Amino acid sequence: MEPHKVVSQQEWMEAQKAHLAKEKEYTRHRDRLSAERQALPWTRVEKDYVFDAPQCKKTLEELFDGRSQLVVIHFMLGPDWEAGCVGCSFGADHIDGANQHLKHHDVTLVAVSRAPLPKIEAYKKRMGWKFDWVSSFGSDFNYDFGVSFNKEDIKNGKAIYNYKPLDFEMDELPGMTVFYKDEDGNIFRTFSQYARGDEERLGAYVFLDRTPKGRDEKSAMDWVKRHDEYPDEDKNIAAMLTSSCCG
Repeated sequence: MEPHKVVSQQEWMEAQKAHLAKEKEYTRHRDRLSAERQALPWTRVEKDYVFDAPQCKKTLEELFDGRSQLVVIHFMLGPDWEAGCVGCSFGADHIDGANQHLKHHDVTLVAVSRAPLPKIEAYKKRMGWKFDWVSSFGSDFNYDFGVSFNKEDIKNGKAIYNYKPLDFEMDELPGMTVFYKDEDGNIFRTFSQYARGDEERLGAYVFLDRTPKGRDEKSAMDWVKRHDEYPDEDKNIAAMLTSSCCG
């Protein structure tokens, strides 16, 4: 990290105030963007989808769990993968805290992957997550919602990701899709977001973006690991800090 400019308290305060004006404009812009997002047109979901869930199979309608809004996290865990995507796992670490509030605000959140349910359940247990996670194995769900691809479609330019043809070979990619169910049981796709679009839900980045070193990465998420794979010395330091602070 290069030496940083150090100024008087007064100069520091003036710089902070000037930056605050830009932060407030960004906040107002974000609010306007959110309003525009909520006003986007919907499209009706006509196809029937069935998912493997613990103890039973569930339809898309049943995933709503009695609520009118459903957020689906497209989690990258393919049928033949040994573990979930590192980036998706990083994102999933942010779900449970928010989810205990979402379910009380007419929103159900569910993760969906193409891996068979036993593989999902094993990885979920390893990571210690509590959110609902179902399997779309054997269905068209992931393909229809633009997060799973086959080589032939990629080669022929038919694979669409983030609203444009996919120009690299990848069978699974991340995303988030939001659905609404009306009183008659009709289901609508209201919004889908891919790539860096749903980055705002990553609370760790919010903290890092406010530190002097920022994300400190040469390429996106090059430092991120599954939370049980960080070096032992990091865990030992955390244990020492806990011991010294709590007696």
